[in-house]
Amino acid sequence: MNRHIISVSEFLAILNETLSFAYPEVVIEGEVSSFKVNQGKWIFFDLKDRDSTLGCFMPLFSLKLPVEDGMKIRVTGSPKLTNWGKFSFTVRQVEIAGEGELKRAMALLKAKLDKEGLFDPSRKRTLPIYPRRIGLITSGQSAAYSDFIKILQSRWSPIDIVLADIQVQGAAAPDQIVNALDYFNIGREQVDTIVLIRGGGSLEDLQAFSTEPVARAVAASRTPIIVGVGHEVDISLADYAADLRAATPTDAARLVAPDRQDIARQIENRQTIIIRNLERIFSETSYRLDRNVALMSRITVDLRTKIDTSISRIMLGYERYLTNLRQTLSSSHRILSSHNPTTILERGYAIVRQGNTILKDPKKAVVEAELVIQLAKGELRAHPTQAK
Repeated sequence: MNRHIISVSEFLAILNETLSFAYPEVVIEGEVSSFKVNQGKWIFFDLKDRDSTLGCFMPLFSLKLPVEDGMKIRVTGSPKLTNWGKFSFTVRQVEIAGEGELKRAMALLKAKLDKEGLFDPSRKRTLPIYPRRIGLITSGQSAAYSDFIKILQSRWSPIDIVLADIQVQGAAAPDQIVNALDYFNIGREQVDTIVLIRGGGSLEDLQAFSTEPVARAVAASRTPIIVGVGHEVDISLADYAADLRAATPTDAARLVAPDRQDIARQIENRQTIIIRNLERIFSETSYRLDRNVALMSRITVDLRTKIDTSISRIMLGYERYLTNLRQTLSSSHRILSSHNPTTILERGYAIVRQGNTILKDPKKAVVEAELVIQLAKGELRAHPTQAK
C-alpha cells in the first residue's frame, strides 16, 4: 500500500483551506485575558469561557473600542493554524458584549480622547445660521431620517439635503460613518453643515457612534457638524466630539436650521421697531423744528424792536446834535458879527491906515504922509501935520 506523504507546510495549508471553507467567518463570545499590544501594530489576547481558552490575533487598526482583561466581547474572524503549528483565531472585528462592558470601554476611550483635547469646548464651532446645503449621514430607511426630513422641511424648506445612506449599527457601521464624513469633507459634496443622526436603541445598538475612529473623524471634520444619536439620555462619544449635540434626531432638525415663522416674526418685530423709531425721530425733529422756528420768530421780533429802538435813539441823538450845532453856530455867528469890522464902523468908528499899516498910535504916523481913513460908508484921505 502506497502512502501519500506530504510536507508540514502542505499539511498546514490543507488544514487552513479546510478551516477557511468550513468556517469562513465565525462570531465567538468570551472574556478577554492576557491582552497585549506588540510593536504598536499587533494585538494578542485570549478569549475564554468557564472551560476553554482560545488564542486570538488581530491588527491594532481593526480595534475600534478599548479592550482590557476581564471584558466580555464578541469577535468576528476565522480560525487558522500558524506556520509553527499553533492554533489561532484571526480577528477582523471586535464588539463589546453587554451594556456594563460597553460602558467600561466607552469610559476608557472617553478618558483617552479627553486627555488629547478632542472634547475641548474651545474647539467647538458655531453652525451657520442659514444653511443652504446639509450633508445628512444616517440610514435612509430609518424613522430618524423620515422625522428629520419632515421637521426640517416644515421649519426651513429652501434647503438642499445630500444623504449619505449608511448602516447605523453593526460591525460595518463605524467604517461607513467615517467614509461618509470623509465624503463630505474632501470636497466632492460641498455642504454648509454635516448632520449625523440615528434613532433610539440599546447601548450596544449605538456603540458604533462611540468607537474611536468615529469620534476622531467627527472631531477632525472641517465642516461644522451636529450629532443627534438615540434618545435624550443617550450620549455617545461622537456627541462629545461634535460642534453641537442634539438630544434626538428631531432636535437636530430644530437646531440645524431656523424656523421660518420665527424669522417672519423677528422681521415683523424689527419692522415695527424701525417704524416706531422713525416716528419718534420724526416727531422729535418736527418738535425741534417748530421750537426753532418759534425761537427764530421771537428773535426776529426782538431784533426788529432793538433795531427800531436803536434807530430811534440814533435819530433822536442826531436831532439833538443838529439842535446843539445850530445853537453853537448861532452863538458863533453872533460873536463873529459883534466882532465884524463893518459892524463896528457902523457905530461911528474908523480905521486909519498909512500905507499897509493900520495906525493905532498917533505917534507912529509919518508927518505929511497920506492917511486913508476908512468909514462905514467910504474913505477919507488926509496928510497929518504933526504927530502927538
